[in-house]
Amino acid sequence: MTPHAPGVYDDVPEDEYHADPSLSSSGARLLLDCPAKYRHTADHGERHSAAFDFGKAAHALVLGVGAPVRVVDADDWRTKAAREERDAARADFETPMLRKDWERVCAMAEALLRHPTASAWVEHGRPEVSLFWSDPRHDVPCRARIDYLRDTSRVVLVDIKTTTNASPSAFARAVASYGYHVQAAWYQTGARHLLDLDERPPFVFLVQEKEPPYLVGVYELDDDALTAGRHLASRAVAIWRECVDRGEWPAYPAQVLTLPRWATTTPED
Repeated sequence: MTPHAPGVYDDVPEDEYHADPSLSSSGARLLLDCPAKYRHTADHGERHSAAFDFGKAAHALVLGVGAPVRVVDADDWRTKAAREERDAARADFETPMLRKDWERVCAMAEALLRHPTASAWVEHGRPEVSLFWSDPRHDVPCRARIDYLRDTSRVVLVDIKTTTNASPSAFARAVASYGYHVQAAWYQTGARHLLDLDERPPFVFLVQEKEPPYLVGVYELDDDALTAGRHLASRAVAIWRECVDRGEWPAYPAQVLTLPRWATTTPED
């Protein structure tokens, strides 16, 4: 499959978007971790998980688009019948959900759409907008899929996350651990390039807990976080270019390790 032509698309099916061979922000984060991991995922696809399906269903319900949900009447996925229905749903490009989880997703969507600030960020725009562009420095095809592109007096990029803890301190740790600052910078770069913006558009996270009362946090990243994200995104693009040109996707390099400070601190006598 060849990469999509550069542009902004409203109607790219999810499976087609993920099959595109261009570099995404999640791929960039894998490259930063280990090029061999990126290559394996690009060749074989990402593994499905209950958490992944849960997030997809939550997105679809809030945004009104996305893969249809197939509700499975089972207590868990342990039985053969439940697993077969789950696998059949995925084969039909549907999202399988246990009924208890589906009811929780519905309650979450209601809570988010009642939130006075969060609900305003998913109005007056377009959901699931796909961006395709080429990095001008390294000639690397790139892509991003914006949960919600809000376009009123200014363009705002909105991303929905589900989590166990949506507090500011917990989500700050999640940003650092999962590279969400790289994602934000990546999306800003694509949007600024394709939408011909004078500056990088704001990137807003709507972060919601998966347990009652389904609390919501609305966050933007500070300049330091976004600067670090842009640096890492640029590094990932350079790694992709080098790996493609060499035809090599290395694993972890041999090196001398330094343990964390806590592991080598000697208690005072």
